[in-house]
Amino acid sequence: MTPRDKLSNSELKHITRQFLKTAPDLYLPALSVDTVIFGFHNDKLKVLLSQVGDPPWFGLPGGFVRKDEDLDDAALRILQERTGFENIYLEQFYTSGKKDRSNEKIMRELIEKVFGKISLDNWFKQRFVSVCYYALIDDTKVTPSTEILFGKFKWFDIGRIPKLIFDHNLIIRRALERLQSDLDKKLVGFNLMSETFTMNELQKLYEAVYQEKLVRTNFQRKMLSLGVLERLEKQYNGKSHKAPFLYRFSKTKRKTRIASS
Repeated sequence: MTPRDKLSNSELKHITRQFLKTAPDLYLPALSVDTVIFGFHNDKLKVLLSQVGDPPWFGLPGGFVRKDEDLDDAALRILQERTGFENIYLEQFYTSGKKDRSNEKIMRELIEKVFGKISLDNWFKQRFVSVCYYALIDDTKVTPSTEILFGKFKWFDIGRIPKLIFDHNLIIRRALERLQSDLDKKLVGFNLMSETFTMNELQKLYEAVYQEKLVRTNFQRKMLSLGVLERLEKQYNGKSHKAPFLYRFSKTKRKTRIASS
């Protein structure tokens, strides 16, 4: 998909008119999807946000559900279209439907930044209920693409999320709470890790998600007791007595999937 900044004003206006003309026939009214994309690098839990305008506004990658597709399929399609990501873990965790989740002033300003001056009596003017997913990726293996509506993406530390459009800050808080729960119940952390890792690297992930320090011996005992890790050869670094073991999640856990609540 052509990045927004590569389009002329006339091309952008044409695409805008075409979308507003066809949207009522293609998509379910008043229903959208928003995705909280988590990544993990430099021992930090990150969230990928899309931006628009100057100064920038930030929000979650999202889109609309086609009339001929299932909800989960729509979530996967939207994520791929917005970011280029494929074959990743998605978990449905929340539905945002408060009547005041967005207001007319913010919507009007956002529409003008993305599309320019258009009639406010359009597809975006309606109230949307959003079905929310979180996605887990090993961000060392993927690079977000750019797309026409929000053009650029940027990673933010989970503790430094800026003020976002609509109720997206609340959605991220809900996603983090669910991720913290699923880290133990569903052991979803493998989706954020490289295929092999040390116990220390795994502990760093858990600490980033829980946002607290963990006792090393207790953490290692807990993880080994679950029976979900395979221990590999030591990672030699010239000092064999200090070389840590490498681990990976067992094959039954190393599966990419989508899960709905």
